[in-house]
Amino acid sequence: MGEDGPTIVTIAERAGVSIASVSRVLNGQSARPETTERVLAAADALGYVPNAVARSLKSRRTNHIAFAMADIGNPVYLAMVREIQQVLRAAGYRLVLHSTDADVDDELEVLRGLGQRYVDGLILCPLRVTSGHLAELTRAPVPVVVIGSVPDGQPVDSVRADSRTGVSLAVRHLYEQGRRRIGFVNGPVDTVPGAARDAGFRAALAEVGLAYEESRVEIGDFYVEGGARAADRLLARADVDALLCANDLMAVGALRTLREHGRDVPADVAVVGMDDTDLATTTWPPLTSVGLGSAERGRRAAELLIDRITGATARAGSPRQILVRPRLAVRGSSR
Repeated sequence: MGEDGPTIVTIAERAGVSIASVSRVLNGQSARPETTERVLAAADALGYVPNAVARSLKSRRTNHIAFAMADIGNPVYLAMVREIQQVLRAAGYRLVLHSTDADVDDELEVLRGLGQRYVDGLILCPLRVTSGHLAELTRAPVPVVVIGSVPDGQPVDSVRADSRTGVSLAVRHLYEQGRRRIGFVNGPVDTVPGAARDAGFRAALAEVGLAYEESRVEIGDFYVEGGARAADRLLARADVDALLCANDLMAVGALRTLREHGRDVPADVAVVGMDDTDLATTTWPPLTSVGLGSAERGRRAAELLIDRITGATARAGSPRQILVRPRLAVRGSSR
């Protein structure tokens, strides 16, 4: 054995078999039972560890999949991770996580880095889809699936939520509860979810015959503190009897602000969130929320990606777009 450790040559010598036989056994290919036993015993005795890097360079496969999302701490992405990991594990892949903090440049670097073949595929969940994203997606050397909306005609598989319908479910529910002064705490409208929720809110108000009033809309970010501050600004200038929040994190912040303002939920102000994450059942009162199928989106994205990688769907095949339908979970914050 040399200074660099055991090799298939030294294993072959110890086991008394050919190098080809050792290679077949270590790569999981068929071999005679007695040959397999001798090779594995020799490898164990010599302390042989397979060189996964060399193997991946030869096969052009790593058996790793990357998932790049904005914030690993967001319960939406945690729900996706659980489902993605189950699908990948069943297919023999490991999951690599990358939190981008919604930084476009970081997301573009992730896409460009695919040329290094450090993973066999990527699931990307961007808040913004820029021309740079579209250019990199077009020339990606490995399969990529986007969780989110991409323009029609782009050669990439995608899984998206129906935010517009989700907002409509929320507004109609509030209207049916007798609420007529519905405020909206949204995230940045230059993001995919922010733009979709803004369009959905305007359309939903029109559907129930309510006027859109700019004073009852406030923009924050998609985090708890952003929701709290946005709700505080909105309450300072507008009289509302309901608040729709662009996600559950913002709704948690809004609930805190309402308590600080001495407003009872739901007697004074009803509150509805979006995403229906685990947070919704831990608030007081429990949060009414629109489920956008986070877990299902993660599962379907992983399935699409595995199909591309394994050849079940040809790489050059038409892009597949899956729409996940929303559901409203009514709880104490609006009832």
